[in-house]
Amino acid sequence: MKDIVIIGGGASGLTAAIFAAKKGHKVTIIERNNTCGKKILITGNGKCNFWNEDQNLSHYHSSNKECLSEIINEKTNKEVLSFFDSLGIIPEIKNGYYYPFSNQATAIKNALITEVQNLNIEILYNITVTEIIKKDNFIINPNKENIEAQKIIITTGSKACPKTGSNGIGYTLAKSLGHQIIPVYPALVQLRGHETYFKKWAGIRTDAIITLYEDGQKIKEETGQIQLTDYGLSGICIFNLSSHVSKNIQNHEEIISINFTPWIKENPENWLINQNKKVKNRNIEELLEGFLNYKLIPIILKESGINQTKHLDNLSQTEITKLAKNLTDFQVKITGTNTFNEAQVCTGGIPLTEINLKTMESLKVKNLYFAGEILDVNGDCGGYNLSFAWTTGMLAGKNI
Repeated sequence: MKDIVIIGGGASGLTAAIFAAKKGHKVTIIERNNTCGKKILITGNGKCNFWNEDQNLSHYHSSNKECLSEIINEKTNKEVLSFFDSLGIIPEIKNGYYYPFSNQATAIKNALITEVQNLNIEILYNITVTEIIKKDNFIINPNKENIEAQKIIITTGSKACPKTGSNGIGYTLAKSLGHQIIPVYPALVQLRGHETYFKKWAGIRTDAIITLYEDGQKIKEETGQIQLTDYGLSGICIFNLSSHVSKNIQNHEEIISINFTPWIKENPENWLINQNKKVKNRNIEELLEGFLNYKLIPIILKESGINQTKHLDNLSQTEITKLAKNLTDFQVKITGTNTFNEAQVCTGGIPLTEINLKTMESLKVKNLYFAGEILDVNGDCGGYNLSFAWTTGMLAGKNI
């Protein structure tokens, strides 16, 4: 008989284990990989952006967003930062983004694993949990390992990035124990379309203002670098819009508007005319070369119906208007997203309304707890998904 079993040795699982063990519980982690914290190593391009000082709830998304303040608040934020301080992690803070000072994700993983070892937490590797039966206690994999536990914390992650071990099995386990699952889709993921010019603009990186429109209504705006690909759009701005697109693309028209000239604050037509007056003896292609990527210029001109050898002085008002629009409001119809393989996290999961948000215990099954990505919460890029993992893991571990 095990006291507490944690299913999944990722960010939330390791955190939950540490907090539970510090209360004197005997804790066992079941991990399907041959090591814990595999996904931690690839976050932040291997540097592990583990926190963000801007914990405004607008950076988190859920079907029950009104519940989030019970999880993410000033008290829990201080507790998480104190936890990392106790692990010996010295942060390097860049514009509010927290990284380990070594800029190595291994620093976070190793600090967690060392604490787990120091607390004599048992880890059972290479076991995939496929079934849990609830009797007086919980029976895990009854036809194989047959592990009995008094209490369980499920921290199996989502379906995103399956190469790290996240295959969505946690949703199956939760459903078998009586929980609903809000439909799960890729999030923090690239967007796809079918435009013929994609192959021509592949490889371009440029700063821009990106706006998502759904059925003609403005949903959200992001500013930063965008990556243009042979299938569509990528980059942090796109990732932060992707969860909304992913959930709604089947029933709504999703359009991404790109402003390739974010510095223009005046009327863009007037700006073009004034720029043409300043820069003498340039045709329209040469004029655009002053501020646009060379691969983008023929695409903008073609979509505007303008011959690249023409001069701005010889363009009609209609042509100038269309060019100005494509520079500041270049619209791409989105047809889908990349898959769970490319997604960093997922949108959807166990509804927050089925969880005691002060303890992370299930409201449906006593002694069953959840933490991390399996819950219906996803964050923006910038350390928010790890922030949620640490916070919910801490709440589950210290309250179990």
